[in-house]
Amino acid sequence: MKNLLPRALIGAALIGLCGLAFAQPTAASSPAKKELVARLLKLQQPSVERLAQGMIEQPALELIGRAGQVLPTRVAPDRQEAVAKEIQADAKKFVEEAGPLARARAVKLAPSTVGAVIESQFTEDELKQIVTLLESPAYKKYLDKSEEMEKALLEKLYADTKSTIEPKVMALQQSIGKRLGVSAPPSTTSSAPAPVTK
Repeated sequence: MKNLLPRALIGAALIGLCGLAFAQPTAASSPAKKELVARLLKLQQPSVERLAQGMIEQPALELIGRAGQVLPTRVAPDRQEAVAKEIQADAKKFVEEAGPLARARAVKLAPSTVGAVIESQFTEDELKQIVTLLESPAYKKYLDKSEEMEKALLEKLYADTKSTIEPKVMALQQSIGKRLGVSAPPSTTSSAPAPVTK
């Protein structure tokens, strides 16, 4: 699951403006501006698809996490590993089936939502500047390296904060367990739920 932060931020910013498009009247656009909007939407398609994919993966990951918490109390120890694998397979199947549907629908909806915002909120000159930036070789190189940069940061962040954060997570888990009248499993913080693979 790629997470290209810069492109995702641009996509999120453009999508976040959607409400403004419907609140303000849209001025007539020139064919040149419409073509720039179409080019920008094409450039943003990976971000739109990632947004939709994330919408599908998030509940699957949450359900896997909840299942991992319940598994020790509901399934015999000798069956826990097998049931966990079955749950992972179910989640993977869900993501594989629902992901393409959500991505296709998001791409189809983008012109009437994101495109409407872009068209109403940006001038033709601003769109030219944005498209030029997004199509530039330097920006493409930056995007290609962004996953590597994020991975390096996350690895270092995890290593630097693990000893401080894990006790706090365990304390929170125990506090919630006390409030619910259940005892938390001894050590669930070191193993996060496995990501759903495509």
